[in-house]
Amino acid sequence: MNELKNAKYAIPVVLFAGILWSFGPYVVRNIDQPETVPWQYLFTRGFVIFTLLNVYLYFDEGKSFLSNYKKIGLSGLIGGSGLAIAMITFIWSITNTTAAVTLLCLAAMPFITALLGFLFLKESISFSVWVAIITATIGIVIMAFGNHEKNTLIGFILGLTSATGFSIFSVSLRWRKDTPKFTTVALAGFICLIVSLAVLISNNSNILSSGKNEALFALHGTLVCLGLILYSIASKNIPAAELTLLSLTEVIGGIFWVWLPWLGINEIPSTNTITGGFLIFLSIFYYSLIIKNNRRFIALN
Repeated sequence: MNELKNAKYAIPVVLFAGILWSFGPYVVRNIDQPETVPWQYLFTRGFVIFTLLNVYLYFDEGKSFLSNYKKIGLSGLIGGSGLAIAMITFIWSITNTTAAVTLLCLAAMPFITALLGFLFLKESISFSVWVAIITATIGIVIMAFGNHEKNTLIGFILGLTSATGFSIFSVSLRWRKDTPKFTTVALAGFICLIVSLAVLISNNSNILSSGKNEALFALHGTLVCLGLILYSIASKNIPAAELTLLSLTEVIGGIFWVWLPWLGINEIPSTNTITGGFLIFLSIFYYSLIIKNNRRFIALN
């Protein structure tokens, strides 16, 4: 797998990956009637993710990349399914609530991952991490009380479901560390493609949306893939503490792009969302300090 030859470029590369990912909500907000075309979105996005990642793996590993599918095992199937659930519930979440709520739910992933690791992998959780988890949970509860309208509450619940799906993906890879990660992500894209195709055919719906929408669907899938590739190349050179903080680029940027008036969306988070989000950010900052003291490193390779 490709790595950066000069480690000093690692942080700018990871930041750029986060910026690419942060445009996802803005892309979704520009889709015409996104609540009516979620399965078309998932079909095209899944196709783009599956195709681009396999092309990247071909150029990186040659024809041998196909053997990764034989190595994927139960952990890869669980991880790919969890990631597919995350992708599916993401679009349903963000079309039912504000981008801020969806993104802040996703920001809680480190803590959901820690809990799943504790429950299923018997990983220990220190007192300090429990403090961070409880703080983030309080922030999530505050956000929930500020989103009591039916559709908004559904969006909030689906946002947490999406975060849980991403966490299942992360924990499954820690369960068996030799699981081919990119192949698992490609599998998730393929699952989205197949599930959405089955739903569209069973409902006698058009498989494709308008030209504008299809371009935006493909753009979002491309942003996800490019960000993932850049993140994986640079992440080996950055301690987990910094990676945790740098991951906030996606959340902050995503909220900023849909708020910025001159970009045409002007979506303003509620007071509860801002308050709950602040507690989540605080818990992530505290969590990053804990990891820094433990000198742990993570990478997606």
